[in-house]
Amino acid sequence: MIPPAFLADLLARVDIVEVVGRHVQLKRGGANFMGLCPFHGEKSPSFSVSPAKQFYHCFGCGAHGNAIGFLMEQSGLGFLDAVRDLAQQVGMTVPQDDVTPEERAQAARLKERQGTLTDTLARAARHYRAQLKASPRAIDYLKRRGLSGEIAARFGLGYAPDGWRPLANGFPQYDDPLLEESGLVIAPEAPEGADPAQRKRYDRFRDRVMFPIRSVQGEVIGFGGRVLDRGEPKYLNSPETPVFSKGRELYGLYEARQALRQHGFVLVVEGYMDVVALAQLGFANAVATLGTACTAEHVQKLFRFTDSVVFSFDGDAAGRRAATRALEAALPHARDTRSVRFLFLPAEHDPDSYVRAHGAEAFARFVDAAVPLSRQLLDSAAEGCDTATPEGRAHLLANARPLWTALPDGALKAQLFDELATRGGLQRDDLRRLWQLEGADRRPAGPARADAPPWARPAAGRARRQLVQGTATLLDRALWILLHDPLAWDHLDGDDHALLAEQAVPYGAAFALIERRLHDAGPEAAGTLLAALREQDPGPATGALAGRVEAFVPPLPEIDLKAELRRVLDGLELQAVNEELKDMFEVGSLSEDASRRSRELIALRARLKGRLGAPAAA
Repeated sequence: MIPPAFLADLLARVDIVEVVGRHVQLKRGGANFMGLCPFHGEKSPSFSVSPAKQFYHCFGCGAHGNAIGFLMEQSGLGFLDAVRDLAQQVGMTVPQDDVTPEERAQAARLKERQGTLTDTLARAARHYRAQLKASPRAIDYLKRRGLSGEIAARFGLGYAPDGWRPLANGFPQYDDPLLEESGLVIAPEAPEGADPAQRKRYDRFRDRVMFPIRSVQGEVIGFGGRVLDRGEPKYLNSPETPVFSKGRELYGLYEARQALRQHGFVLVVEGYMDVVALAQLGFANAVATLGTACTAEHVQKLFRFTDSVVFSFDGDAAGRRAATRALEAALPHARDTRSVRFLFLPAEHDPDSYVRAHGAEAFARFVDAAVPLSRQLLDSAAEGCDTATPEGRAHLLANARPLWTALPDGALKAQLFDELATRGGLQRDDLRRLWQLEGADRRPAGPARADAPPWARPAAGRARRQLVQGTATLLDRALWILLHDPLAWDHLDGDDHALLAEQAVPYGAAFALIERRLHDAGPEAAGTLLAALREQDPGPATGALAGRVEAFVPPLPEIDLKAELRRVLDGLELQAVNEELKDMFEVGSLSEDASRRSRELIALRARLKGRLGAPAAA
């Protein structure tokens, strides 16, 4: 068995839009991508891929899952083969040994440990915010940088006072190992022979404005600290911890999610202060790398939220070198439907100062004129080459080959090949022979596995996901709640979304409409959503549904909609579990994997029954 922690890491690194996009032509529709479902014939797109949630779902046939499940259904691969395929794409090695019970327990402990660390970091963030309010000097610094109290609150800015142990005021147990493990406290090694408990502990961050670094789920996973006056280093980051990796995380991405949809692109800048100051000036779509060069994982994460990335750099030699590293990171993800551009600021400006000096409109025009990836690749390859000579042109082609090879197949790669041939002074066929290019070995998609158990085959799997009859009351209640509180949708996870969206007509389409309009237009009134539902499908089934929902009256005069929705979803999930168990046992003899799955389902059924037997949480 493959360790669950490895699968979670693999799915975090894989971009499901890329995986599905190799088989399905996708087009962005709001926050998601839409296309024709590869699992059933259809003329209009009902197949949705969510880059933020990393799952796919077809509102027509009910197929849904993650990147591993997609490869299994689309290419007929077994589970292990699908995992190996994805792992190879992102440079990971699949563990060979079976997971022992001890290893599973260790993985569970690690997950629990990560939750404890984020709790500790969140408590530190609250402490730093309180210290900022008590520091006129830190407040004056932020005001001089043009930041308002509102923007400081939005980003959770704080202040770490000067001194060796200010955190002791926020954490009475200053010797708590979690403070050291989370990177908040430094404890040097004790001299040989000394008692390790006597190590002199001290705060990592002292006399700095504090910038909490959040995951895309909104959890505090680390900090960046900036000196108020002179001092080195200017920026100080949390160290690598079980919840924080500089090579994967981006400052401000959590806060920028809504602005990315509004602006249509993400602006990658160099520092925390640039991100916050730009948000103050109307460019809330900025993020920053965390004191390290841009990595392929950074780019992959950004493309989960937008199709367009603009990198901003200084125009000096250091900025050009940073741009080259960003180019190399972006090339493997530069599909034909995506845009990557490079913005080089005048030497005397950073993004913040440029907007203040020239205005937001001038900066927006500057962004529009940013260098496209194709030109940046050509310029990078030509750097230091005298293209007036054969030697210089040969040097250009030698520089360009690894960059061009990193591009995914597509129209952009084909056009750049022709451009490189021209700049290198060669005919297209001559360059192909020089680079010894051959046709790619493309393996056809295999049929569905005949040896899979009945409930694992695509058709049977989709049938299994249809809930039993008699759920109208539960579904009506779920729809009524989401119509009156659309933001409740964002409190659900991917499994909950799939559970609702897979329902038969007209329910599935109704839930899909709520999600689509929430991401495109924000929360709307129930009457507006019902009118849109009728307009989307004027048929009798939708009309009857709208009438039932309009007439529905909740049993309580005051109701916690989110808590009630949770109970409704638990009821729907319980019915789905019962049906899957019924299908499995009707088959007869179960394999070892199926038996294990049945035990998991029985345990899940007990938990769901327990939750449904208790009163809803207030």
